[in-house]
Amino acid sequence: MKALLIGYGSIGRRHDEVLSTFSDIEETHIVTKQTLSERVTFKALENVENIQTYDYFLIASETKKHYEQLCWLNKQVSGKKIFCEKPLFEKHYDLPVINNQVYVGYVLRFHLVLQKIKSLLEGQKILTVNIACGSYLPNWRTNIDYRDSYSAKKAEGGGVLLDLSHELDYAAWLAGDLLEIKSYQTKLSDLEIDSDDLVTLVGKTNQKAIINLVVDYFSQSAHRLIRINTNGFTLEADLIKNKLIQTHVTGEKEVFAFETLQRNDMFQAMHHEILFNEQKHYVCTLEQGLRIMQTINTIQEQNNV
Repeated sequence: MKALLIGYGSIGRRHDEVLSTFSDIEETHIVTKQTLSERVTFKALENVENIQTYDYFLIASETKKHYEQLCWLNKQVSGKKIFCEKPLFEKHYDLPVINNQVYVGYVLRFHLVLQKIKSLLEGQKILTVNIACGSYLPNWRTNIDYRDSYSAKKAEGGGVLLDLSHELDYAAWLAGDLLEIKSYQTKLSDLEIDSDDLVTLVGKTNQKAIINLVVDYFSQSAHRLIRINTNGFTLEADLIKNKLIQTHVTGEKEVFAFETLQRNDMFQAMHHEILFNEQKHYVCTLEQGLRIMQTINTIQEQNNV
């Protein structure tokens, strides 16, 4: 099995590292302008030779390039598996008919805490979902100045809405698609960026659950917290500390313990499901990824972004 990796920034290197652990992946070629010794590379996607010989394509470039690259691949190959990093695009696009299996990189679906929440919520009436996710952008990538990162630049698809769209995805995955949304998207802090650093929203899903979500780039204390209320219990989750507490209507509490996740565990599980599992239980499909883009588009339109 041959893979073609498009983009070799920090996330591209991580995907490359993960693919190297699969014995079925005989070789991974890379589209990058970087010079990589002992690797087969191409300066541009259009320069790739014998593109039909690849079995798995991974789009890990800047968000603003995803649409063009996905459409180009879709014209060149059919019946292949294509992975696209999240979010699908930087804004809403109308896609042509897709001739391949496309999956989106919402890797948090493979977090053990979220998978446990998913199973606990089965058959339950969800009342409210409260999500808070924040961290300090200058601490994200220690190898570069945050002001030079794509996250800092609106024109390159940066901004907290797109960067932290994981939260939009797992909110919909757990509680249903967002139908009604009232949002606020802005640049609030003194970070030297021209992209948004805060998004808040309240929404209602097709399962009639109320979602309250806040994501930001400026929290000095990193956090990824979820609180879900049902008629029978409340769930409190910390995705950074791998903690989940279930409080029943009787007052009884259950604390669920999880193994500490290693750096690439979720990525390995995601690619394994895409490549080797006939039944797709967790991975984000193209249809689901497009629905998240519709939510993103609604937020952007409400805030004239």
